[in-house]
Amino acid sequence: MKLLKYPFWIIYRIWFYVLVALPIIFLFPVLIISISKEKWYPYFFKLAQFWAKFILIGMGFRLKMVYQQKPERHKSYMFVANHTSMADIMLMLVSVKNPFVFVGKQELAKIPLFGFFYKRTCILVDRNSAKSRQAVFLRAQRRLKQGLSICIFPEGGVPEEHIVLDEFKDGAFRLAINHKIPVVPITFFDNKKRFSYTFFSGGPGKMRAWVHTFINTEGMTIVDTKNVKNRAWEIIHNTLVSETKKATSGTK
Repeated sequence: MKLLKYPFWIIYRIWFYVLVALPIIFLFPVLIISISKEKWYPYFFKLAQFWAKFILIGMGFRLKMVYQQKPERHKSYMFVANHTSMADIMLMLVSVKNPFVFVGKQELAKIPLFGFFYKRTCILVDRNSAKSRQAVFLRAQRRLKQGLSICIFPEGGVPEEHIVLDEFKDGAFRLAINHKIPVVPITFFDNKKRFSYTFFSGGPGKMRAWVHTFINTEGMTIVDTKNVKNRAWEIIHNTLVSETKKATSGTK
């Protein structure tokens, strides 16, 4: 039976890249204008949200967002989420209305077409370079001063399939504490099942995001980094484990 799914999975993967490319091609002149000045980034962000929703709906994903607390307009936040799928970027863009800038690995800048805009709008990091990691803090600081938010997947990469949630790196939480902005933990439930990095897998269905209650960093210092990091990790991890238990027991 699984053998019959292989042609579907091949077509499904190709279809994903078609959906990624189409809006970029058609909106290319507008996108170029929107990234020509940093102060115009919020306009680019709205176009990116349209691009993300176009892809997710086109892939047959039924989106459902739950908010324990909603970000306020014109405020900056540190958004953190578990990382399991190529669709994580799109779901983050759809889940959050406040314009934010991704901090992401520089390898993605090599992807044709997508990479052109990625490297011009995101904060790229080479995790093997201390100099690159330091530059991230300086660029993030400038973006926060512009009133934007920051988004980081704090696992530092995509964990192996059997790992529910990998350990978090300190960077996102140190930045949040330094700039006195709330940390917003977000759980993505279904992305690994729907469209993981395993080529022969995935398919249409529900795709849920849960925006948790914020972690306030007011009054904290750099020595509190580990506590904030562990708290965010526990919130996302416990939510994922709880959902897995419900699915196993057949509870909806």
